[in-house]
Amino acid sequence: MAEKIRTFISIELPDEIIQEATRLQSLIKNKKFDGKLTEPENLHLTLKFLGELSIEQIQKVKSKLEKIIFPEFQATLAETGTFSYHSNPRIIWIKVTGKQIFQLQEEIDQVLVEFFPKENRFMSHLTIARIKYVKDKQDFIESIKKLPIKKLKFQIKEFELKSSELKPMGPVYKTLGTYKLVSV
Repeated sequence: MAEKIRTFISIELPDEIIQEATRLQSLIKNKKFDGKLTEPENLHLTLKFLGELSIEQIQKVKSKLEKIIFPEFQATLAETGTFSYHSNPRIIWIKVTGKQIFQLQEEIDQVLVEFFPKENRFMSHLTIARIKYVKDKQDFIESIKKLPIKKLKFQIKEFELKSSELKPMGPVYKTLGTYKLVSV
């Protein structure tokens, strides 16, 4: 059987955004929960998760992504929050705003439509922690919403096709392709 590679499309983050995310993570450490913070080198904004692909499928995806012509744009860190499953918080995120993120994500969906279904519930965010258990759920969720975030703006100049190898210590990401946006 041919090797399958777990893949996704994402935006890498500038240092000042990673620094703000790690600052917020340091505030989260004081809160009582069982879980894991995202390693700084693994912080990114996922535009589309593609799943397990063969080398041949990856080549087809690369050729489609190369056709995207999209201008560089600015995005902003907006707020913190959680994704919950059956009222249990599972993910702590930083929301990223900027309508062009959604437009770029739709453009990616469009060029890959023959291979993958469209995203129905895309939310532009950075995952900064994964939660296994928290005792006082409601207080925890409210305290995450109140984290003092710096609403930093940053320029997005490219996106990447990445592989993700799941290891016991956490995922290891590798860049399979980089796609420059058009300078305006």
